[in-house]
Amino acid sequence: MAKTVCLAFTGASGMPYGLRLLDCLLQQGCRVQLLYSQVAQIVARQEMALELPARPKEAQAFLRERFASAPGTLEVFGREEWFAPVASGSNPPDAMIVCPCTMGTLAAIAQGLASNLIERAADVALKEGRRLILVPRETPLSVIHLENMLRLARAGAVILPPAPGFYHHPESIDDLVDFVVARVLDQIGVTHTLMARWGAESEADSQDNR
Repeated sequence: MAKTVCLAFTGASGMPYGLRLLDCLLQQGCRVQLLYSQVAQIVARQEMALELPARPKEAQAFLRERFASAPGTLEVFGREEWFAPVASGSNPPDAMIVCPCTMGTLAAIAQGLASNLIERAADVALKEGRRLILVPRETPLSVIHLENMLRLARAGAVILPPAPGFYHHPESIDDLVDFVVARVLDQIGVTHTLMARWGAESEADSQDNR
């Protein structure tokens, strides 16, 4: 059975990570329940010249066409859509990812707040023992930020800052984005071929050794 993943975009810088992650999840046949904040729409416009529709149904049609997803693999829910499956512990997703994650959203989740559907869905993921991945994009980090991250890590969340490595010799921004997205996918057990595994013999090396 395909994984059901709740993916949330918030207003931190890093929208390329979120959209690439959405693309990869759909490519791997995951059912994605997408949420995004109003500020995330502004960030998408500023960073990627992408106009995310405000109405969930319009956004769903737009993104299904953009990523050529099969019917039923992508659902978009509004910020106040309290009857969405992700709002209840009786129907939680297998995992939830907030990418990118603002420090405001991270703080709200750490305090157990649920003033919008993103915060409520994260609260549900934690209380139901489902995988919760937060990808916070901020620097430098204050003591408040660090204490909130520690509190969430102790509660079972995974804090995964988008900090790409360079040992794979990236040649483009896309390579750096894929590095981070690969780490997120690994955390929820979704297969990918975004980059070679550390210590794995490359196909070229394997051919040379024959």
